[in-house]
Amino acid sequence: MTVHFHPTVSPEACPALVLNADFRPLSYYPLSLWSWQDAIKAVFLDRVNIVSNYDKTVRSPSFEMRLPSVVSLKTYIKPSRHPAFTRFNVFLRDRFICQYCGARQDLTFDHVIPRSKGGTTTWENVVAACSTCNLHKGDRLPGEAHMWPARAPYQPTVNDLHHNGRLFPPNYLHESWMDYLYWDSVLEP
Repeated sequence: MTVHFHPTVSPEACPALVLNADFRPLSYYPLSLWSWQDAIKAVFLDRVNIVSNYDKTVRSPSFEMRLPSVVSLKTYIKPSRHPAFTRFNVFLRDRFICQYCGARQDLTFDHVIPRSKGGTTTWENVVAACSTCNLHKGDRLPGEAHMWPARAPYQPTVNDLHHNGRLFPPNYLHESWMDYLYWDSVLEP
């Protein structure tokens, strides 16, 4: 087990990266993180193994423990093959890019075939779009608006979203997490 030193920080600044029993993150974006309280509770309930610790210690009158920085589940959780259809997952599938102009700000979603023209709110008909393009396209079909998505909308797999999530690392990555987040990256020669 590795111990990582952190200068004086509060326990709140010490989340635990949660890995599945196969040591892959449960989710890449957002990362599967537990608060220090949830990580300690899972340790006591014998649901996880501690893989790595922070140098930060928590104490009670009868107990002392280093805060876990990486934990792995003892029981493998089979990932769903098809992720939930949510606004966030649509944005992640489309890499947080407007599918009409390539903008990255002020994203919303657009029905490629408008609902008023029989379009459905499904993976295969919804794309990320900036507000400007969404307003410009309005209630028209792509041919009428002369606006086609850069990529045809599709139902992604969990692996598709994990792959895209790796392109958007969070603002904070503890050094003890790196071996578990990017273990399948292509190595430089």
